[in-house]
Amino acid sequence: MAESNQTFWRGQERSSWIRLRTLILLRWVAIIGQLTAITVAQRYYDVQLELGLCYLAIGISVMGNLTAILLFPQNKRLTEFENFLMVLFDLLQLSILLYLTGGLNNPFALLLLGPVTISANVMSTRSTLIVGAVAIVLTTVLAEFHLPLRTSLGLVLDIPDILLFGNWAAIIIAIVFIGAYSHRVSSEVQSMSEALAATHMALAREQKLTDLGGVVAAAAHELGTPLATIKLTSAELIEELDDRPDLKEDAALIREQADRCRDILRDMGRAGKDDLHLRQAPLSTVVNEAAEPHVGRGKEVHFSEGPAQDGDVQQPSILRKPEIIHGLRNLIQNAVDFARANVWVEAEWTDSRITVSIMDDGRGYPPHMIGRIGDPFMRRRRAESDQRARPEYEGMGLGLFIAKTLLERSGAELEFANGSDPYQHLTDNPERRGAIVKVTWPRKLIDAQKGDTPVPSGSNTRIQV
Repeated sequence: MAESNQTFWRGQERSSWIRLRTLILLRWVAIIGQLTAITVAQRYYDVQLELGLCYLAIGISVMGNLTAILLFPQNKRLTEFENFLMVLFDLLQLSILLYLTGGLNNPFALLLLGPVTISANVMSTRSTLIVGAVAIVLTTVLAEFHLPLRTSLGLVLDIPDILLFGNWAAIIIAIVFIGAYSHRVSSEVQSMSEALAATHMALAREQKLTDLGGVVAAAAHELGTPLATIKLTSAELIEELDDRPDLKEDAALIREQADRCRDILRDMGRAGKDDLHLRQAPLSTVVNEAAEPHVGRGKEVHFSEGPAQDGDVQQPSILRKPEIIHGLRNLIQNAVDFARANVWVEAEWTDSRITVSIMDDGRGYPPHMIGRIGDPFMRRRRAESDQRARPEYEGMGLGLFIAKTLLERSGAELEFANGSDPYQHLTDNPERRGAIVKVTWPRKLIDAQKGDTPVPSGSNTRIQV
């Protein structure tokens, strides 16, 4: 488990890398824009600039691009530190150019937001804070120290102090707001993307296990008759070959191997054909299958099922969808992990809905996080008692996110509450004071016989590989 978590976070770090070619292209665009702005200001508006120093500042950027192109392949993926250096270089180069062209009196001073926005989208919080702090310092310095803009007549182009202060304040506020906003949105998108990828992996794994779990049941059914014939025939040969020990030994070997084939097929599951019978099961069977890995983990798991007041007495047979099994399994695992001694899993049905409720006698969800349950990678500071009780638990919320996503994909609605909350309506049993999850499906979505997608009857069809 720890190794898989490390691999996952290494993947998350790699997702923040960008290609060197991307930053080189952006820098070329900036260089062309800087040259165009200087040329227009000098030729069409007669603004007197230190052209030699300006071209030197732009030339440094050009040399940086050419050096990167010559030394590295353009498809090189930049690490966090390399990204940081590239963005910081662009920020310093732009600040030098602004120093030579009027500081904050130059309307292009707002371009200082560019490097900050890039860092907020592709780099860690620490790197973004450093780049933002450097941008704020440079903006403050440029407000006081810069070479003035002059016309051909020697007139200094300065804006009033109050407007200069306004520019400074606006840029500082924009750096903080846009940086924080971009970083937050980028982190949310990245976390959701990775969580969905983990969800698809979990579903694919559950699908394989579901398929593999029944692989030999159908084959055992198909091969049962020939194996029984072989066993019967070999038994008769054994009785008739008492006077031929060598042949009797071979017949015994045939019977032994037939028994072995039967046992192998019984252990493996379903093979060769898609067993229509195994695509559905009673509601209680599916719930027990989902809970099976966590039943013997030191907590008592209590199962109960029955119709609601207006429901049929007969238990419904539902679709054995991998998302349903894996989603319920994650919820039951969470309940077993945090329960003190008991977990209750209750299933009930009516003519129009099917409900599974999972409750425990633990401490329940933190009240301030109930509204966020199902968000991926939730973090909270863990108390020392939590660490002793569950040292392997990361508190990231990924398991609940996967369960919620998979169950909602099957058409379910989920409700989360604490049994200790006097205003919750999911249970009135005082023993069940811990976490409560209620999963409700419209019956027509998962009923295997009367629903929208009933399991067909007839002969098994071959699995398409």
